[in-house]
Amino acid sequence: MGPTINDKFPNLQGEASTTTDFDLYEYLEDKWGCIFMHPADFTPVCTTELGRAAVLHDEFTKRGVKLCGFSCSDASEHKEWLEDVKVATGGEVTFPLFCDPTRQHAVDLGVLDESNKDAKGLPLTVRSLFILKPDRTVALMMTYPASTGRNFDEILRVIDSLQLTVNHSLATPVDWKQGEDAIVNFPLTDEDADTKFGKGGYKIVELPSEMGKDLPKHYLRFTKIASKGKGCFPRFSK
Repeated sequence: MGPTINDKFPNLQGEASTTTDFDLYEYLEDKWGCIFMHPADFTPVCTTELGRAAVLHDEFTKRGVKLCGFSCSDASEHKEWLEDVKVATGGEVTFPLFCDPTRQHAVDLGVLDESNKDAKGLPLTVRSLFILKPDRTVALMMTYPASTGRNFDEILRVIDSLQLTVNHSLATPVDWKQGEDAIVNFPLTDEDADTKFGKGGYKIVELPSEMGKDLPKHYLRFTKIASKGKGCFPRFSK
């Protein structure tokens, strides 16, 4: 059983595409992290994913997020594959791709798919992705089957949501995008919300179940968010 939300993500130490003594914690410094697994090098879907991540690297950097790939191959294979990625997608991968040829880290992380094996009969990793907060705990997990490529626009969207809500009494509604209205977090009473956002700083949605009742807390309340710019932490509008 691997790490889940709010667990501390284990340090990955060993060889990577960029160095022989990679240390995940040192690499991340005090930043957020995005660790994403690939079933294998020289595979079509993974090639498109790595290329897309490379193209969007600046968007992750704007958000204070460091990328790290992970595959059950060695450094020499990684380096050769990354040349293919560049030619096929136009994306030059400069972030590290961790090496796990023994699959020991994959076992510890619980990301192996016993039904999907390579030519040697060894299980491949699923398309797991972990978003890590600066304290190295898991903020979010996504897992895709080998046949389905990830949506990196969605990964950026959820990072925006996580970074907005981690330090503020907010939640984000369905399909939320940066700059759109956010939800006042459910645990706050209306009095708490008045203190946090100011009177008139949020809107209560009138709902049939609450009509005619004197309630200390209405459950669906929205507040406006004014973005400082793409990839930046928003600020509250009152």
